[in-house]
Amino acid sequence: MIASNDPSKILDSTNKKLYLIDGTAYVYRAYYAMNLTTAAGKPTGAVYTMVNMLNGIIRDHAPDYMVTVFDAKGKTFRDDIFPEYKANRPPMPDELRPQYEIIQELVPAMGIPVLCIPKVEADDVIGTLAVQAEKQNLFTVIASADKDLAQLVTDQVVLRDEMRKNEMDPNGVQEKFGVPPNRIADYLALVGDTSDNIPGVPGVGAKTASKWLQSYGSLDEIVANADQIGGKVGENFRNGLEQLKLSRELVELKLDVDVEFNLTSFQLNAPNTDVLRDIYTQLEFKTFLAELNGASGHEHKDEVNYTAILDEDSLDQLVTRLQASDVFGLDTETTGINARQDSLVGISVSVQENEAFYIPVAHNYLNAPEQLSRDLVLGKLAPVLQSESIAKVIQNAKFDKAVFAKYEVEVKGCIYDTMLESYVLNSTGGFPHSLDKLSEKYLGHITTKYEDVAGRGKKQITFDQVEVEQATTYAAEDADIALRLHKTLWPKLKDNKALLKVYESIEMPLTAVLSRMENNGVLLDRDELSRQSAELQTGLERVQREIFELSGTEFNLSSPMQIREVLYEKLGLHPTNKKTSKGALSTSEQALRELALFHDVPKLILEYRGLFKLKSTYTDTLPALIDPDSGRVHTSYQQAVAATGRLSSTDPNLQNIPIRTPEGKRVREAFIAEPGHVLLSIDYSQIELRLMAHLSSDEGLLEAFNRGGDVHRSTAAEVFGVDEESVTADQRRNAKGINFGLIYGMSAFGLGRQLQIEQSLARDYIDQYFQKYPKVKEYMETTREKAREDKFVETIFHRRFHVQGINDNNFSRRQHAERTAINAPLQGSAADIIKLAMIEVDQWITESSRPVRMIMQVHDELVFEVPESEVEPVRLKISEIMEKVATLSVPLIVDSGVGTNWATAHD
Repeated sequence: MIASNDPSKILDSTNKKLYLIDGTAYVYRAYYAMNLTTAAGKPTGAVYTMVNMLNGIIRDHAPDYMVTVFDAKGKTFRDDIFPEYKANRPPMPDELRPQYEIIQELVPAMGIPVLCIPKVEADDVIGTLAVQAEKQNLFTVIASADKDLAQLVTDQVVLRDEMRKNEMDPNGVQEKFGVPPNRIADYLALVGDTSDNIPGVPGVGAKTASKWLQSYGSLDEIVANADQIGGKVGENFRNGLEQLKLSRELVELKLDVDVEFNLTSFQLNAPNTDVLRDIYTQLEFKTFLAELNGASGHEHKDEVNYTAILDEDSLDQLVTRLQASDVFGLDTETTGINARQDSLVGISVSVQENEAFYIPVAHNYLNAPEQLSRDLVLGKLAPVLQSESIAKVIQNAKFDKAVFAKYEVEVKGCIYDTMLESYVLNSTGGFPHSLDKLSEKYLGHITTKYEDVAGRGKKQITFDQVEVEQATTYAAEDADIALRLHKTLWPKLKDNKALLKVYESIEMPLTAVLSRMENNGVLLDRDELSRQSAELQTGLERVQREIFELSGTEFNLSSPMQIREVLYEKLGLHPTNKKTSKGALSTSEQALRELALFHDVPKLILEYRGLFKLKSTYTDTLPALIDPDSGRVHTSYQQAVAATGRLSSTDPNLQNIPIRTPEGKRVREAFIAEPGHVLLSIDYSQIELRLMAHLSSDEGLLEAFNRGGDVHRSTAAEVFGVDEESVTADQRRNAKGINFGLIYGMSAFGLGRQLQIEQSLARDYIDQYFQKYPKVKEYMETTREKAREDKFVETIFHRRFHVQGINDNNFSRRQHAERTAINAPLQGSAADIIKLAMIEVDQWITESSRPVRMIMQVHDELVFEVPESEVEPVRLKISEIMEKVATLSVPLIVDSGVGTNWATAHD
């Protein structure tokens, strides 16, 4: 954020530039910014982000001088003044500590000078250097997001957040805090700082502090006029004058640190390539290694041979090479990302590394070269593409196969999908499994991006408008990189037989199933959606009127800031402990649910948001997604997104259609069967609880499932010590909350909040549950310990889930990791089971030639479109397949329903 000055003008100052890096603060920000690990699960995100940031400063801003300042170990003079200073801060997370040590070794190896002065903080060293630099007419950029350093800003000193690319000059400080830089220390003394345990004045927030300082000019003047300040806040101020003096002393930077200001020592040095190469190799930073070796992505392009095929003789020669190959990389270019609706523009292939060919077939721009026809190219390539003996490597094979299928070419043979290879190897690596990211991670190669050849935003053109020469560079590289990635990833998969089986028996066979489901699509009732949109609009207007009446004011219900003002200031609701990343009181769903216990306005805001989401996301949007040719909606299923192995879907997202409200359930009424058909819904009953019984081998839980009763009623009887016949509705509801809550690692606090009971009572329920089901507790404890040791957990099919933060000193991060470790094997096993069921059901449909369409998968549910005359035999057969697809210690049971629409079929 900057007020009146343009950032480019600031950084283009004619004065020589000194960059002062707030090293310790950036290390912490880097740690929370990216979750990245090595193949073995070693955390590296903080190091990667820090190196990236420092390289970016050197590359983009070319500082004349540069220093990274770290906090020294041990106490500072502020601890002597106030022993409780920063007492609230947790120790450094376990996963950050080794990274911090590497960073302190790595920064000087990058040639960047480092300072670390005992008894003071990095802020004090930075302040001292900034003052000295200004005296020598240097322009200083302080790389930090720390508000304490705003007190150093002048016309010659700016504060720059390198991660958000924001800068603040004096006007920017005034705009953000409401006071000039020379009053920031006064401002901070008034508001305090909970992270540093600096008290401040109770009841004085940012607005009050800036208002006082604007009125009185300085903290000293506010103190001199303390008697004029009325109300409770004035009383707090007068009672805390001694404490205020201490706060002012703590927040004010020490600007006379004993540090030599020697510009020669602040110059960048030649990097120690041996040290950097060793660190980058250990941490698997292939991009940085490539740059270090003088082989960045763009330089590497000079070493490749990418050729456009524009005549039939060249195409024939290429086909001959492909026929003689064992495996080749394959990629398509289209006019968009909808395989059904968009057109094929070109095909690229690669038989050997660093060599690839692009066959344009539909580039259409002024003076475009003559190209081979699409029919001719597909006709000559079809025998190779359909060959069972020649393997193909494709990134996201489902898409490219669908593109070819549109032109009646079925890609056959052994198909390797590099996206799924990476996903199975590490689904929680902290990066998307896109070709660009995989190339960077595994090959150290920066690819040409789509935006590089097609432009960005409103000026972006479709690929058929890209010049063939540029298109060849981009498209041929995709095929080349896919082949190279496969040669890197496949040996890693082959080394782990269990993961290889997940890839070969679950993920790859599933791609064909998903492709058929996407192509089948589902029919929508436009009129029903229109009716629902009108009703939702009426509901929105009603709820809005009620909110305005109860709050006594009109405001923008889409503005968190205005909602915050109404709830916390106008209505005076007790502040929730939930805050935004910037420290403001939260208006999130969870925060509003807490406030809804005390007032109807937050409850109504939640209702408004729910109705608004239904209307904007579904009833208004779904009709626009109907395919004009098929009259159906064709969602796209994503395999390589959810870390646990669950599928997700886009355009539309079928997984998140709300079903807990009547309005949400009604959306499903618009998903219908065509005339003469019905929808058949079959879903697994309590599958994750059954998996818990299987994995824990708890006798009580096993017995409850094996006798086929109501497991929630059985649990209620066990926990509350009553006969099953005597279990009340509330007891069953509470038992259900316990059963499912424990699967997700819910604490007593969380369970109490969910069941709306006292935390102590929730704790009693959990204790009673574990007394009755002791092996469940044993399983959970064993899983946590194994995760701490191995850094991963597995499903029953050995899909691996790497667990980040399991040994973190930060309680909330560690607790989240523990919950994840407990739930991932259950949710992941459930995901694997329904995927296997989809594969077997699809095979039965194909082999039996039944007129059945599998049209949707949502969590543990499959939906089919079936002729009315075929319903009963189809229901029985698919139920049988789903129940026998895996063998557990308890039966796998499915529930089924039939209806003319999804809502009635699912009930």
